[in-house]
Amino acid sequence: MASPASTAFTAPQLPAGRTSLFSPSVSSSYLASISFARSRFRAPLFGQALRLTLHPPMIYAFCDASRINRDLRTKAAAAAWGGEARPTILVSEKLGEAGLALLREFANVDCSYNLSLEELCGKISLCDALIVRSGTKVTREVFEAAKGRLKVVGRAGVGIDNVDLQAATENGCLVVNAPTANTVAAAEHGIALLTAMARNVAQADASMKAGKWQRNKYVGVSLVGKTLAVMGFGKVGSEVARRAKGLGMHVIAHDPYAPADRARAIGVELVSFDEAISTADFISLHMPLTPSTSKIFNDENFLKMKKGARIINVARGGVIDEDALLRALDNGTVSQAALDVFAEEPPPADSKLVQHERVTVTPHLGASTTEAQEGVAIEIAEAVVGALKGELAATAVNAPMVPSEVLSELAPYVILAEKLGRLAVQLVGGGSGIKGVKVVYKSSRSPDDLDTRILRAMVTKGIVEPISSLFVNLVNADYIAKQRGLRISEERVFHDGSPEIPLDSIQVHLANVESKFASAISDSGEIVVEGRVKDGIPHLISVGSFSVDVSLEGNLILCRQIDQPGMIGRVGNILGENNVNVSFMSVCRTAPRKQAIMAIGVDEKPHKEALRRIGEIAAIEEFVFLQI
Repeated sequence: MASPASTAFTAPQLPAGRTSLFSPSVSSSYLASISFARSRFRAPLFGQALRLTLHPPMIYAFCDASRINRDLRTKAAAAAWGGEARPTILVSEKLGEAGLALLREFANVDCSYNLSLEELCGKISLCDALIVRSGTKVTREVFEAAKGRLKVVGRAGVGIDNVDLQAATENGCLVVNAPTANTVAAAEHGIALLTAMARNVAQADASMKAGKWQRNKYVGVSLVGKTLAVMGFGKVGSEVARRAKGLGMHVIAHDPYAPADRARAIGVELVSFDEAISTADFISLHMPLTPSTSKIFNDENFLKMKKGARIINVARGGVIDEDALLRALDNGTVSQAALDVFAEEPPPADSKLVQHERVTVTPHLGASTTEAQEGVAIEIAEAVVGALKGELAATAVNAPMVPSEVLSELAPYVILAEKLGRLAVQLVGGGSGIKGVKVVYKSSRSPDDLDTRILRAMVTKGIVEPISSLFVNLVNADYIAKQRGLRISEERVFHDGSPEIPLDSIQVHLANVESKFASAISDSGEIVVEGRVKDGIPHLISVGSFSVDVSLEGNLILCRQIDQPGMIGRVGNILGENNVNVSFMSVCRTAPRKQAIMAIGVDEKPHKEALRRIGEIAAIEEFVFLQI
């Protein structure tokens, strides 16, 4: 474990009966403060890239979208990569040229197709991002072989069952997909299979090409008035439903997460799983492959279907037990099937299911249109480049989905949250013995209108990173907190203020009963720091019961002292003699000549000699140097 980024100095003599720094007995009504601040130019917060992590690729910083788009087309994009060499993106499956061109403007692109697992593991430690389609399996072994360098995996398509999400999360790797570009293409292919199956198009075509004329053999069924069950009412499923309604079909759907109002707007009735499969003439599958959906269409559920039902699958092959489907076809429970996806791709050449006369098959063509391929390539390229540049991707799969407008509004509070966590853990001497963390948000808004997931993640980041070698981001924050035994709770407190301002302040409470510093703050061993955003800049406004007004920029020295004349000058002279530039000084006291604290902002870390001399000033009882 890395040593804490703080240094505590205690004066050799403590006056008898002197209260501790941040004593809870101090009444805030007696506080007076004096502030000396250096005037400085502060650039506007928005419209500038904000870097929140400590090293490239700085994932989960926030950037103005227009700046990103502009930078992608300039050499400055590479310079933005922490001043280092351009990142490397490995593309392991064929990607549209439009997407590759976008990637090459920002990074070095390695297009290596048909890699074995061993070859992929050999390359991945040299790559910052990986783009795959459905054929490459990104396993735990791949993430471990990356040795922490891999920061984003992009899936050029919707399904991510070929990526080990748990391993990605544990390694702090973002996973993004391209869920919108191929929506229409997949829906159109589902309808194409539906109609082709109903009219035996593929079988009749093969028959004619074999020199036969079998009109009576290939009599089909009409779609008008038939019931179609859409299993999975997401983007593709809802588009299939729209088109099926246009064909005159009655459409029902099953999806435990679909909003009823969206279904009603299309004219679709949401029903239970059993009702859907037992009443439908046609069943179209659009569900993801998860442990709960794997082989969900099995012998038991085929028996629940209406006799002679027809099934279409353009989702994932694994949701069907293929042996069970073969039995259902042979015994007439299922009349026909149209399959674009298979449990094993490509399926064996002698597959009985593929060769079955009443099965229509295509080789995973759901997204295979010229327009969709170009759209997917561009969508995944933009998501990967955005993630590498620090933009939170809207298509992130293993991170909380935070809308862009929320990100924009909360950006300065994200910085504040991390700095408060970083400050608090250093004040308790490195975090040993922390029993719990509570984050309190004071806001005039309703709790339902305040999305705090990203703020909680950044408090975790601030607490963990100064005392460990771990890299924390929005992807792995909750996982790391759990692994380290940090119990993080959140509380929202109503504050009578302007609803235009999302937060009045953020408090971070650390319950730490083993730290001497924390024990000096309160009988319960809890330390509380509070901050707010002023003019786009994060400020510390209280530590324990002491009110302060400190800009959280650069480094900070906090001194607990006896209030007396000349203290600011004495400390300032020591820092000046050691070429340490002071950005501000703020003194807060309980009463004249009584307990006080002095906050000093410095641009450079003082040498040990300077810190030693400050500690030797008789009136200073204790001080802490903090890197924030």
